[in-house]
Amino acid sequence: MEEGEACGNHDLVTVVVPARNEEGSIEACIRSLVAQDWPWLEILVVDGCSEDSTLDIVSRVSKTDPRVRVVRNEHRVIPEALNRALAEASGRWLIRVDAHATVPSDYVRLAVEHLQTGRYAGVGGRKDGVGRTPAGKAIAAVMSSRFGVGGSTYHHGTGVRDVEHVPFGAYPVELLRAMGGWNPQLLVNQDFELDYRLRANGHRLLFDPRLRIDWESRQDIGALFAQYRRYGRGKVAVALLHPRSLRPRHLAPPLLVAALAASLPIALRWPKAALAISGPYALGLAIASVRTAGGLDSEARRYVPGAFLAMHAGWGIGFWAGAARAIGGRVRRRGRA
Repeated sequence: MEEGEACGNHDLVTVVVPARNEEGSIEACIRSLVAQDWPWLEILVVDGCSEDSTLDIVSRVSKTDPRVRVVRNEHRVIPEALNRALAEASGRWLIRVDAHATVPSDYVRLAVEHLQTGRYAGVGGRKDGVGRTPAGKAIAAVMSSRFGVGGSTYHHGTGVRDVEHVPFGAYPVELLRAMGGWNPQLLVNQDFELDYRLRANGHRLLFDPRLRIDWESRQDIGALFAQYRRYGRGKVAVALLHPRSLRPRHLAPPLLVAALAASLPIALRWPKAALAISGPYALGLAIASVRTAGGLDSEARRYVPGAFLAMHAGWGIGFWAGAARAIGGRVRRRGRA
């Protein structure tokens, strides 16, 4: 089939699933894709040299549905996987789906209907966390809280609107190639950076909550902290490339970490001053925890405050670590010069 070829009156869609060692979730992901009510698909599972049974599972599914095939990704990082799939895509549209996610049967059709209007360069939907463990259920609930994720529309939005970023977006293949695809130097936040470049070039991005993504969140607090530490560190890399992409909400976690760190030595001599610094966040954390825990069982509720803290502290610490690394790199380069 030629690149971008229409199947009758319908456009071929390339669905891309970056994966590495995803034996626990990859089959459910692919099953949700082959069940789409838009059947004109090619599904590229871009495998980063998996060491578990991921490839065996994909191979088993592909034997019953030839639309599914594997693309190898020796670099083992997501932006390289996405660019490899972009190079091989035969469709007119490209939709990324995470290996930890499942989507409803109308997901592809709704995304394509928006793209076919020609008004949008990217379309995405609501990313709803799914918890399996008590901590995972708490994390999923926290991820839908404004106190937890701030202004990230795709975590809690309920109306169709233009946005600055969409998760696991759907895009025109021709436009992605013209933009050079995803930045391979960004191990995280590469999707946000792509969306920023699209908007900087005058394109619009659309959020539609009907495009629901059931995404398996981290299932323990330590893993959540590590995830958000990577996000915070990656935000610095994007900000250095595109300073205007930085928003006040991105600075809230690093400022919180700085304030809490400053309050510790202050508390030794001026406890009231330290309380004035840390008190507002502690109060906000308590209120948000009570509200968020309301819909959870008793075992999951106890993890809610820790999940909020892991997200905020992880992002803030990661941001400062990324800033320190960037400054150190510039100092070393100047020294060599």
